[in-house]
Amino acid sequence: MTPEELSLAISACLKDAVAAGEIALAESAVPGDVRVERPKNRDHGDWATNIALQLAKQAGTNPREFATILSARLKTISGVSAVDIAGPGFLNITVDAAAAGALAKAIVEAGKQYGTNTALAGHTVNMEFVSANPTGPLHIGHTRWAALGDAIARVLRASGADVTAEYYINDAGSQMNTFANSVYSRLHGLPVPDGGYPGQYIADLGHEVLTAHPDIRELTEVAALPVIRAAAYEAQMKDIKATLADFGVEFDVFFSEQELHDAGAIENAVARLREQGHVFDDGGAVWLRTTDFGDDKDRVMIRANGEPTYFAADAAYYLSKKDRGYTEKIYLLGADHHGYIHRLKAIAAAAGDDPEVNIEVLIGQLVSVNGAKLSKRAGNIIELKDLIDWLGKDAVRYSLARFPADSPLTLDPELLKKNSNENPVFYVQYAHARSRGAARNAVAAGVERQVDGADSFDASLLDHATENELLSFLGSYPSVVAKAAELREPHRVARHLETIAGAYHRWYDACRIAPMGDEAVTDTNRTRLWLNDATSQVLANGLDLLGVSAPERM
Repeated sequence: MTPEELSLAISACLKDAVAAGEIALAESAVPGDVRVERPKNRDHGDWATNIALQLAKQAGTNPREFATILSARLKTISGVSAVDIAGPGFLNITVDAAAAGALAKAIVEAGKQYGTNTALAGHTVNMEFVSANPTGPLHIGHTRWAALGDAIARVLRASGADVTAEYYINDAGSQMNTFANSVYSRLHGLPVPDGGYPGQYIADLGHEVLTAHPDIRELTEVAALPVIRAAAYEAQMKDIKATLADFGVEFDVFFSEQELHDAGAIENAVARLREQGHVFDDGGAVWLRTTDFGDDKDRVMIRANGEPTYFAADAAYYLSKKDRGYTEKIYLLGADHHGYIHRLKAIAAAAGDDPEVNIEVLIGQLVSVNGAKLSKRAGNIIELKDLIDWLGKDAVRYSLARFPADSPLTLDPELLKKNSNENPVFYVQYAHARSRGAARNAVAAGVERQVDGADSFDASLLDHATENELLSFLGSYPSVVAKAAELREPHRVARHLETIAGAYHRWYDACRIAPMGDEAVTDTNRTRLWLNDATSQVLANGLDLLGVSAPERM
């Protein structure tokens, strides 16, 4: 019995009690599913619900009386062995071994779909993250959002949301001219101008430009700069995309800021917001009255000299997302972008959206790596590709995903390179590899999940204490995924995988899957193979949500 099945069963019991006149509630007040959780003390049962405390007041009774009525019906559910009332009205539910063990078979049959849910079905989400300027390589400052942003997108999709991962390319403005001037200078053997981009990568880009345009040095500076800007930009974006691919991060859309300008989207945004009554003129400039929506000051959209501001581009970009049908827009921004929260929400409100519903801004704290060296190519940064080469994609991604975004984080390379239980990513990956090895050994010993084409599975045989513990954590996995999606906290998945790994290791040490020596293969062996493979599946599914591989061998 999965937690979801128990939740639906409790809801059905509630509806029956209401229909029978035992509980005075409107039918519409009965939830379609009821939240069930693991009790802190497992001696109190397998699952607990506080539904009696939630609904008793509406029913005109006290929680214990409500719980008593519901308890009588819950005891009749197939697979429920005991129901106890605790405290002011908590219901503690114990399921029998067969009902608990049946979960192992259900997980294997569900495969990659186990853990997915429909909690966010109907949500259309645009999630923008990383969005590094195309003027240099990705560095450690982008690493956290690359790992977390991709993991958040994955858990949202696992909960039924339609998610578009988007990278906003800041390819307009003065920094692109500075970028082109820096490459031009290195092409001609000149020092980078003041305020330009240093680093060997600028010279490398110059070589790529020269390869694509052999006569570039023969052009005048005025003629050469647009060519250099376009070619160096293309080469740098190619490098960024390749690094993201190596990190296992995929974007559905790479959106160009320059295209906003070229399409007249800035002017259109100003006109649309003016129609809404939120744009005013003052001192020759065009302003958006963002103070009406909680911002600390009004924001200039068009300067007195006619030049649009970055804020104007932000407004046009938000409207683009709205026009493309994204009802929810999630922005993942760095630790130095707290000031953007109010202004982005003000844009949403000025556009007629609900800033509490249609836009969400997540702020991530800084991450550092002990002993990390500055990039030889870039000189003044720690490159993401160097971190991947040094520590490996899996170690970096898992380590970043297992902490909340708003917590400062320092990674310990010595720990991440250890093949020991101290290293969280090794601990979880080893549990998966160990389960696959156990399956191979069991099959070699003649243990199969099917005999003569029929499943050989007896859930009642999974009655060892370690099996009950392991099954309970496997059963909790879908609700952990749903909560991770709801709160945008993939670290919940990582921490739960570690819990499952620990339970698996304890079970592996206590219960044999393959028979000893010449012992005959029994249904216990075969049923345990189902549980073993169920654990493999959940670990693989969870690691995939974090963008981390599930190795067959280690």
